[in-house]
Amino acid sequence: MRRRRLVTAVAAVALGSSAVGVALAPATARAASSPPPASGGIAVSVDRTRISAGLGDHFGFRATVVNRGTAPAAGLIAHLNVLSLRPGLYVDPEDWSPDRTKYLGTLPPGGSRTLTWRLQAVAPGRLGIYVAVLTERAAGAAPLTAPAVHVAIAQRRTLNAGGIVPVALGVPALLGALALAAGLRRSSDRR
Repeated sequence: MRRRRLVTAVAAVALGSSAVGVALAPATARAASSPPPASGGIAVSVDRTRISAGLGDHFGFRATVVNRGTAPAAGLIAHLNVLSLRPGLYVDPEDWSPDRTKYLGTLPPGGSRTLTWRLQAVAPGRLGIYVAVLTERAAGAAPLTAPAVHVAIAQRRTLNAGGIVPVALGVPALLGALALAAGLRRSSDRR
């Protein structure tokens, strides 16, 4: 129990880091993972800890849950969490990923399950994304968390923001064409 609280505290401190990486930076030689409990048990790792994307982009990462214990781990549930690393950015995790909870069932000793998490960038800013794992009998138990994935979402700058360019060019052209047609009609009526 004490070890799980330490792991949760370490994950919370990791979320406060200000490092931001390059777009979908590949995993290092060793994937980042939560330290295994002293007596074995469940460990959670991620294939990358930094992602950069543009507003509206789709991105993803994988998390692997491993049973390092000597007994089956039953009723495991993994949940994806999204939070802003800066004040002032409202984050509704369901906007980022509608599929945020995965029921893993039972993992045998030495067994693992790799989960793919898909998200869409809905607001610019710096975010912390992490996977928490607990059991269906988790009353009073702290979840085990994977290392945070730091995500930097850049504001997308476009010439056609909101689809206004066709309207801005089309309306004056249409009005000009109507005025020209009306002028031609009047001149033909005078003859």
